[in-house]
Amino acid sequence: MTKSEREARRLEREQKERERIEGLKATEYQYYEEYGMEYVCGIDEAGRGPLCGPVVAGAVILPRDSCIFGVKDSKKLSEKKREELFEIIKAEATSWAVGIATEKEIDEINILQATYRAMRRAIGALSVQPDVLLNDAVTIPEVEVPQVPIIKGDANCYSIAAASILAKVTRDRIMRELDEKYPRYGFAKHKGYGTKEHYAALEKYGPCEVHRRTFLKKLFE
Repeated sequence: MTKSEREARRLEREQKERERIEGLKATEYQYYEEYGMEYVCGIDEAGRGPLCGPVVAGAVILPRDSCIFGVKDSKKLSEKKREELFEIIKAEATSWAVGIATEKEIDEINILQATYRAMRRAIGALSVQPDVLLNDAVTIPEVEVPQVPIIKGDANCYSIAAASILAKVTRDRIMRELDEKYPRYGFAKHKGYGTKEHYAALEKYGPCEVHRRTFLKKLFE
């Protein structure tokens, strides 16, 4: 393949990725153009399902002309790519924040309410007041900003996908830190999810202080 052919293929790939991103931004454009809104905020969470650790919410307002190649549902990205995009999103965002609800809060008020609490904390930490919130499939109680729940938003909406990356990377980093404190459980590997390895460690050592007791009732009844 000649140099000019390689360049042509590169430009073709870039054009396809640009078109993909523009497709993901269809919802944002609706609020920019039809409603004249400037600050469209994506919201998503990470960590509703694991047996331990916090639930983390990400909130991000990206500029109207933002086009960060590679942004998609965080679950469809490698850890390395998520880490790269995490830094790019933070640098490009008009405003971004994460909110955290601990495992103790999850046990006290249940995982859904703790998720809402983490989302409210993320919204409250933004440096810019959003005009509208685009949420991944939920409507957050006790929030005055207009909200739009979008089914499979992390796969179908640009700003929600970006928020999912912020939430996932933040939570994974927390779990790696917890792995250093509680090395018996393998948190760095499975991030607290109920893998065979994790259940085996629980049976051998019992839960530690960052496990969600309400998630382990059947195991330790």
